[in-house]
Amino acid sequence: MVPTERFAARTAGMTASEIRALFAVASRPEVVSLAGGMPNLAALPLDSLAAEVADLVSREGQVALQYGSAQGVPALREQICEVMALEGIQADPDDVVVTVGSQMALDLVTRIFCDPDDVVLAEGPSYVGALGSFAAYQARVVHVAMDEHGLVPALLRQALHTLAQQGITPKFLYTIPNFHNPAGVTLAVERRAEVLEICARYGVGVVEDNPYGLLGFTGRIYPALRSMDRDVVYLGSFSKTFASGLRVGWALVPPAVRDRLVLAAESATLCPPSFNQMLVSRYLAAHDWQSQIKTFTEAYRDRRDAMLNALETYLPEGCTWNVPDGGFYVWLTVPEGVDTKAMLPRAVTARVAYASGTGFYADGFGSRQLRLSYCYPTPERITEGVRRLAGVLEAELDVMRTFGTSARPAAVGPTPPRNGPQAPSPHTP
Repeated sequence: MVPTERFAARTAGMTASEIRALFAVASRPEVVSLAGGMPNLAALPLDSLAAEVADLVSREGQVALQYGSAQGVPALREQICEVMALEGIQADPDDVVVTVGSQMALDLVTRIFCDPDDVVLAEGPSYVGALGSFAAYQARVVHVAMDEHGLVPALLRQALHTLAQQGITPKFLYTIPNFHNPAGVTLAVERRAEVLEICARYGVGVVEDNPYGLLGFTGRIYPALRSMDRDVVYLGSFSKTFASGLRVGWALVPPAVRDRLVLAAESATLCPPSFNQMLVSRYLAAHDWQSQIKTFTEAYRDRRDAMLNALETYLPEGCTWNVPDGGFYVWLTVPEGVDTKAMLPRAVTARVAYASGTGFYADGFGSRQLRLSYCYPTPERITEGVRRLAGVLEAELDVMRTFGTSARPAAVGPTPPRNGPQAPSPHTP
């Protein structure tokens, strides 16, 4: 056994996320998992891709199976610029750094910008993988609340003003503007320029994480924050629009950031896998990938509709939720007194799994919220999962009505301090 005192101090912040810890249970076949955000790959042309893989090895195997550039395959970087152009981004391939998924890009960006005790702004709630990266580098997270139209500019301004009075300038605002994970909301177009202006006024950078931007259900593609400000660090991924198992993402960064990001990438992986990049490049060049994305979004829209219909049919009074217009998630608020983290073991016993809201906050909040994912299960499984969840919620509420108290166990220890304004759950009336 290695004595714990040998570990670096920063490892204290490296804890397993609640969502990852849930996967082992949620993957059981008898459990309807509404917890994970796995893309549904059933619509991919696997036979065609298999032929593409064979041809890639046969024709270009000497290159594809060799070490490559730390910045990524040049042809793919050019194609990434074409993909981002759909969101109004004008980019130079030299400013694109290909990474092993956008999670690696987020980790590297945090590494090169954040020292211990630096402050990062993030929406409340926020992506659990981002919170894990911030904790690993010992950055402090200040949450800024959202409503049904995304990040609230007035609350962003308030948070920055409060921090400025304390002599603190956050390193950056981390935001998921489109089809937010986990909240499912989209930042209103009229707010985007205002958010950028507020951050510029306080000298705060912006990191835009946009894995879901092309997965809108109405056909509308929202303008990226990066299209409005060339200093924005933009993170993208093919995990949601092609194949998550290939782990190909990227960062579009200002030239002043690029060299440091490439050096950080070299120290982490030496180079991203050339084979995976070249396969993605071939897919973009030879396949109608935009029609494939449309096929994905149609399937996700059907699943979204199945979930919304089931929520309306089965959930008890007092529950509210948002209506996402893209992406993978519905964010649900339960009645006062129900603790979704404490309720989760009882839900799994009833053979349904979800992600409790506390995993999406850095400060212990979110106990009345939970994330439901509709991307992977069939519509029939989604309906059955929500029916089971409703039964668990009814049982919790029945205990509360009977004993006049919450069904959850008493909290142990002091309530953690709140770093930012309490985030209301984005929902429909």
